[in-house]
Amino acid sequence: MKNLKELSTKYRGYLLLVLLALLVAAPLLGFKNSTIRIFCRILMCCTLAGSLNIINGYSGQMSLGHAGFFCVGAYTAAILSTRFGVSFWLVLPLAGIFAAIVGMIVAIPTLRMKGIYLSIITLGASEVIRIIALNWQSLTGGSFGIKDIPRPAFFAFTFDSPLKFYYIFLALAIVFLFVSGRVIHSRIGRSWISIRENELAAKSLGIRTSSAKLVNFMYSAFWAGICGAVYAPYVQYIDSAVFSLDEGFNILSMVIIGGQGTLVGPVIGAVVVNGLTEVLRPIGEWRFVMYGVLIIAMMWVRPQGLAGASDSVLAGGRGWKMKKGKISSLMGGSK
Repeated sequence: MKNLKELSTKYRGYLLLVLLALLVAAPLLGFKNSTIRIFCRILMCCTLAGSLNIINGYSGQMSLGHAGFFCVGAYTAAILSTRFGVSFWLVLPLAGIFAAIVGMIVAIPTLRMKGIYLSIITLGASEVIRIIALNWQSLTGGSFGIKDIPRPAFFAFTFDSPLKFYYIFLALAIVFLFVSGRVIHSRIGRSWISIRENELAAKSLGIRTSSAKLVNFMYSAFWAGICGAVYAPYVQYIDSAVFSLDEGFNILSMVIIGGQGTLVGPVIGAVVVNGLTEVLRPIGEWRFVMYGVLIIAMMWVRPQGLAGASDSVLAGGRGWKMKKGKISSLMGGSK
């Protein structure tokens, strides 16, 4: 096992190139459009679940309202493109920025909250966003939604099929993973991790925890908004029902199953959950019971998720106990 780990580290670059080549070539192997749509869904969820993991996994907060930021991005893209004719390539960053602003509005009153209190507020904020989208008929179309959302085009090339959108979702996932990897290993990323491990100790080391958590929420919401901006022209029709609490819990399940606090965890979670969705589709709504059983089993047997380390903070393993002892000694033995 140790040799395998050393080999994977040594040849990591080559392995990533091979994986990228496989991902690029996969939709060209003669799959049906229905299968490529599943691939698109998985890739979109890699970014969506990964962005939620930035909050839940790296800063140790507990957000249940990610569907709301997804909704903001989708409606921003739909409104700007259908009513004002704004290009998709300009709409993309604008949707992310607007979702980040909404994330800031949600985060500011919750900076001193954690645990179940923060969860309930983010859950409520997501529902408020959805209800606004449902009732603001003059802007969002209300229950009729927004249809005929224009597809993106690059000069004479139009992205008008699931196969072409596959590469947009793939590019989005790659950019998100690359940028997030750099951010997590930066000063602000280390601040998020220190807050997750012990917020009081982080404060004692001079970290401005409120500012760090605010940036954390905004960064996460930005990528959820970007996903919404790609999703809207992909389906060409959106309404508020798409962004229900079910969607929020679906995204959360990917993070929990795959592994919080790891970049690869949400990717694995997206593959597992969406794969199960297709496999269990014949049993209808009962598949949600299976999701619940799987999450309970994961929390009981492997709380750090499929990709999490056994000694991680989220697993409560030996490594965390050692870190906790060091923090306690740093703070003069206080608990």
